[in-house]
Amino acid sequence: MTYKKIKFNRKNMTSFQVIIVSFLCLILVGTLLLMLPISSRRRSVTSFPDALFTAVSATCVTGLVVKDTATYWSVFGQTVILTLIQIGGMGVITIGLAIMRASGKKIGLWQRSTMQESISAPQVGGIVKLTGFILKVSAIIELTGAVLLAPVFCKDFGIIKGLWYSLFHSVSAFCNAGFDLLGVRGQFSSLTSYSGNIYLNIIIMLLIITGGIGFLVWSDISSQKHHFKRYSLQSKVVLVTSLILIVLPALYFFLCEYNDLNFHDRMLSSVFQSVTTRTAGFNTTDLSAMGESGIAIMVILMLIGGSPGSTAGGMKTVTLAVLFLSAITVFSRRNDVQCFKRRISDEAVRSAGAILFMYLALFFTSGVIISRAENLPLLTCLFETGSAIGTVGLTLGITSKLSALSRVILMILMFFGRVGGLTLIYAALPSAENSKVKLPLEKITIG
Repeated sequence: MTYKKIKFNRKNMTSFQVIIVSFLCLILVGTLLLMLPISSRRRSVTSFPDALFTAVSATCVTGLVVKDTATYWSVFGQTVILTLIQIGGMGVITIGLAIMRASGKKIGLWQRSTMQESISAPQVGGIVKLTGFILKVSAIIELTGAVLLAPVFCKDFGIIKGLWYSLFHSVSAFCNAGFDLLGVRGQFSSLTSYSGNIYLNIIIMLLIITGGIGFLVWSDISSQKHHFKRYSLQSKVVLVTSLILIVLPALYFFLCEYNDLNFHDRMLSSVFQSVTTRTAGFNTTDLSAMGESGIAIMVILMLIGGSPGSTAGGMKTVTLAVLFLSAITVFSRRNDVQCFKRRISDEAVRSAGAILFMYLALFFTSGVIISRAENLPLLTCLFETGSAIGTVGLTLGITSKLSALSRVILMILMFFGRVGGLTLIYAALPSAENSKVKLPLEKITIG
C-alpha cells in the first residue's frame, strides 16, 4: 500500500513541480561532488556553503562565484562545474528525456507535457523531435565555438590546456553562464586580458547571442530560412527586441563610457558589454570604473535577460515587448494588443505584468536587505541582486565578501531567475477552478 501511494503521488506531481525538484536534485549532487577533496587544487574539502553557492550558480547558469574557478578548482572540479552549466543551460528535463529516448524507453504524454513547460514550447505536439533538434544544434554550436576559440587559447596556454579552455568557454558562453578559467592571469579577471582581441570577442558574442535567443527561434530559422514573414510571432518579437537591446545600449556605452579607450577598443567594448550584460556574465573591462548611469542601464539589461526557451535567464525579451506593446495600446486607445498584424492574448499581457512585478519586488527588496546587512551602497547591492535574479554573473567585486545571509539571498534569486517566477508560483499554488459565475464589475481609477 505504501509503495502504491508513493507511486501515485509521483504521477500526480505537476510539470512545474518536476522541473523544480529536478533542478534541486542537480544542485545537491553538484554540491556533494564539489565538496570532495579531488575537486579543489589543494585536495582539501570545500565547505558546504561555498560548494553550494558554486553549484547553484553553475546550475542556474549565473556565473557569480565565491572561489575563482581557475585557481581554486581542480580539473575535476572544473569539469563538474561545466557539466552543471551544460545541464542547467539545456534544462534538466531536456537532458533526461534525451537519455530516455536514447535508451529506447517510451516517452508518455506526462513527460512530453513536462518537456513543453521546461523549454516554453507552444504545444506538446512534436516536442520529442524538438528535443532532438535542441541537442543537435547545441552540440554543433558549442563544438564549432570551441574549434574557433582553439587558435587563441592554444597559442597562449599550449595544446592540451588550450583545447580545454576553448571547450569550457564555448559551453559557458553558449549557455550564458559567464564562468571562465582566466583567473590564472588575475583572480576574477574574466576576459579583461582579451579586451582588444576582436576575433575572440566576436566569437564569444555570437555564442552568447545564439544561446540567448532561444531554441524555438532557431527551429523557426531552420525551417523557414531567411523568410522572416513566415516566422512565428514569438520569433519575430525575439529577434527585433534582441537587436534593439544590443544596438541602443551599445550606442550609449560608446558615447558616454570608455572615454579613455581608443576608437577600436571603445567600439568593441561597448558592443561586448551590451551583449554580455543580458545574462552572459563575461566582462572585458573594469565595471567598477563605469559611471552610475552606466551601471543603472546594465541593471535594467540584466533584469530583462534573454528570450523564452533559451539558455538565458531574466524576465525575457518577450515580456518587455508585450509590456511595451500594452502601453502603446493604452496610449492609442485600442482594445487589443497588436504586433506584426497579430493580436496578443490578454493572458500573455497579464502574465507579463505579473512577471515584471515579481522581478522588481524581489530585486529591490533583496538589494535593500543586502545593503543594510553589509553596510554597502544601495546601487552596488542592486547590481548584485539584478545580476543574480537575471542569472548574469557580473559583479562589482563584492560577491566573495558577502555574509551568509546575503549569499543565501543571492542563491534564492539565482534559482528564481533560472527556473522562472511563474514556474515557482504554479508549483506552489494549486490551479484555481474557473467559475462560470462572474462577479459584478466596478470601475476604479488608474493613473
